[in-house]
Amino acid sequence: MKLLSWNIQWGRGIDGKVDLTRILDTIRQIGDFDIICLQEVAVNFPGLPGSSGEDQFKLLSTGLNGYTAVYCPATDIPGEHDNHSRSLFGNAIFSRLPVGQVWRHLLPWAAESETPSMQRSLAEVVITTNFGSIRVMTTHLEYYSGSQRELQIETIRHLHAEASHMSGRSMQVAEKGGPFATFPRPAEAILCGDLNFSATANERLQILKPFENHIPDFHDAHSVLRPNEPHTPTVGIHPVDFVDQPECYDHIFITDGLRNRLKNHGTDPFTQASDHQPVWIELS
Repeated sequence: MKLLSWNIQWGRGIDGKVDLTRILDTIRQIGDFDIICLQEVAVNFPGLPGSSGEDQFKLLSTGLNGYTAVYCPATDIPGEHDNHSRSLFGNAIFSRLPVGQVWRHLLPWAAESETPSMQRSLAEVVITTNFGSIRVMTTHLEYYSGSQRELQIETIRHLHAEASHMSGRSMQVAEKGGPFATFPRPAEAILCGDLNFSATANERLQILKPFENHIPDFHDAHSVLRPNEPHTPTVGIHPVDFVDQPECYDHIFITDGLRNRLKNHGTDPFTQASDHQPVWIELS
């Protein structure tokens, strides 16, 4: 199973042009992925530089024929030119493997009047693989505020612990076909996305902090395979205005039961289709 994570910056490349076809072509050139997790997917946001307000989730879904598409907008506001329409901005997961239950979590948004920020979300889906069911989570944490990132990470850890506890539930059949029916929410998981902290930041250690009560811990996929190597930068390789030097902001974490299945971890340093580089893993 191959999974890719990429902040596509609403399809806007280093050249300033928004091109969703280029995003899709780049993904196909990198590899043949079973699961694709994207951040900064916009719908009806003509105010974003280079955008015409296109429905990017629809365009991506059309281009990824054969994938189940799940959209998890964090921002949901009135359309810029029509109060009856909505402008959406957030994360998306595309899977050609069977998708079970889906959760769309809004992450905490603390009031910091002097600090720019926006609402953030976590998309969580259950995926059936040939080695069992796992949860795939993707998110885009706050950029401007470290304290907000820490609060958001603590919430994600809480949700992971909750899922681990729920994984032991027995399947209910009394409400077959109804909303009370119980669907699997497995303990083993992948967490990926643009987390907006470097590989040496305290937030990374916060994610890696061991859990109690037999809850599976998170492990940095890069470090599992290359424990003595620095992380490959995912921002700042090409000219951008939000980092002073190349850094790794895009991470993939896996839980205990997936460590022995991790076969590869990669980063594409070449594409300029976004201001971030795609990262990916392979499990078998």
